Amino acid sequence: MGEPVEPQISFADFRKVDVRVGTIVSAEPFPEARKPALRLVIDFGPEIGTRKSSAQIAKHYKPEELVGRQVAAVLNFPPRQIGPMMSEVLTLGFPDEEGGVVLIAPTLKVPDGGRLF
Repeated sequence: MGEPVEPQISFADFRKVDVRVGTIVSAEPFPEARKPALRLVIDFGPEIGTRKSSAQIAKHYKPEELVGRQVAAVLNFPPRQIGPMMSEVLTLGFPDEEGGVVLIAPTLKVPDGGRLF
């Protein structure tokens, strides 16, 4: 969407961002958010457990179609207060032509908690 490419970083810098895959176990509308969003609970496997996320994905996704779907998220950002909710992970996506978020997901089922490399 017209953003310049960021300066080069080392592989060690890339590894500092902890991106993991998880399965959405709960999704519901989040009307308290400033922009249209859904409140997600994502299961990152037995070692990590579940985390909450406020995701601005309401343009393309309905809550009922998200449960059971795998998504990618950043786990090591500080929690962020979004309205009455503490968002614990950043669910990842790419912008469509109008800026709506399209989720990133593996093309095949993988174990929850797997780290991006």
